[in-house]
Amino acid sequence: MKTDFFDTIQLTEMNQVKLMNRTDRKYWFHTNNLEDVLRSIKDDYFILAIEGKSDLPYATTYYDTTENKMFNDHQNGKLNRFKIRRRSYVDSEISFLEVKFKSNKGRTIKKRIAAEFEAITFTEKENGFLSKTIPFSCTELQPSLFNEFSRLTLVNKNFSERCTIDLNIQFKISDRKVSLDNLVIVEIKSDSNSSESPLAKVLRNQRIKASGFSKYCIGRSVTDPKLKRNAFKQKIRQLEKTMNSEFNLYNIN
Repeated sequence: MKTDFFDTIQLTEMNQVKLMNRTDRKYWFHTNNLEDVLRSIKDDYFILAIEGKSDLPYATTYYDTTENKMFNDHQNGKLNRFKIRRRSYVDSEISFLEVKFKSNKGRTIKKRIAAEFEAITFTEKENGFLSKTIPFSCTELQPSLFNEFSRLTLVNKNFSERCTIDLNIQFKISDRKVSLDNLVIVEIKSDSNSSESPLAKVLRNQRIKASGFSKYCIGRSVTDPKLKRNAFKQKIRQLEKTMNSEFNLYNIN
């Protein structure tokens, strides 16, 4: 993806816009629309570049209880819910163990610590962090989904907002692997009203509406047919239509 029309920002400058307590708004659409969107906002945002590269690979391991409590809480529409993941920045060989809490006020609160790079099991330090942060026992947790994607990161030039643009999304668990070809997921992260952001305005002008998208829940829905997933059935159908898929992401009767 061509992005050299943006001014760049370095990783050390990103500390001004960590937004660990924020509101999120997500959008998704076909990759054919992405370049027009990016060119429309090039004067409003910096793009993160590391050693001259902006399209950066990520890998994520998600964890859930043996009873799939975190997935089921989302499926059942429960507020005040948790998500646990190990996020790895592949090029930098850096990982963080993260706990995301979605409050009943619509806020996303994230806590994280530096973690073993691309590890699966928890270290003693990581167990200590989790025991203070989540209402589950660490012994209940197990890897439930692996996710890979590439990401562009934008920062508003007034440092009030950060935006991520995810591409080449893949999910896998055991021998099941699913790719979301031709899909772009945009997330606008702000400490205020993200609908007023330049990117949100451009997306509205292109008739791209905000729509929730949990990579964890969608990924589990399309890789584990044993899960109850009625809440995501319509979204899966919309994804297939958006991507012009010639196959079902999963067999829905």
